Amino acid sequence: MPTDEYLLDVLAGKDPGTVSNEPVYLVCTHGRHDACCAVRGRPVAAALASAHPGRTWECSHIGGDRFAANVVVLPHGLFYGHVPPTRAGELARQYDQGFVVPDLLRGSGAFIPPVQAAQHFARAAGHSPAVDHLFPQSVQQLPNHHWRILLAPTSREAPTSRDAAIGSISVEVSAHLDTVNARLTCAGTSPTQIRRFELHTLTAT
Repeated sequence: MPTDEYLLDVLAGKDPGTVSNEPVYLVCTHGRHDACCAVRGRPVAAALASAHPGRTWECSHIGGDRFAANVVVLPHGLFYGHVPPTRAGELARQYDQGFVVPDLLRGSGAFIPPVQAAQHFARAAGHSPAVDHLFPQSVQQLPNHHWRILLAPTSREAPTSRDAAIGSISVEVSAHLDTVNARLTCAGTSPTQIRRFELHTLTAT
């Protein structure tokens, strides 16, 4: 991007740009919304930009202030939280190899929260961390804020040895509001409420 003003031409449709399959990294540094996003986000943006110049952008608010520093990886729309500068490069390297980093992954923007929770619990149980695995085959909403999600263990690509013998993964989760007696963001107050997903069953067949 030659200048900031060049963005105006892009928004006006004067320059259609060129198609690229390279990953793009967005780091929330929106200090006006919450100072934590800028304080924690800018060092992460700098670390990514040093390794991936031209593909790293500081961006506006993306939600989840309490997870700062927040990183979005495109084109898959992977949301990472609590990313320290020392691990920013790890996210990029793993993504280049087709994998997520489960302990920092907040979820995929392509799926609703219960599906993201089901994917998290499946990976925590040892199923594949590949980006293109664990896609939802069905989502069933049950009473009392419960969901049953059926995940495909692999995509159309070759399965891992662990997942090759698994037909599908059934995950039942529920959502709850928890009260936390702490300030979770720089602009936050205490006490506050957060949504938490609980795993009830996880069955691979």
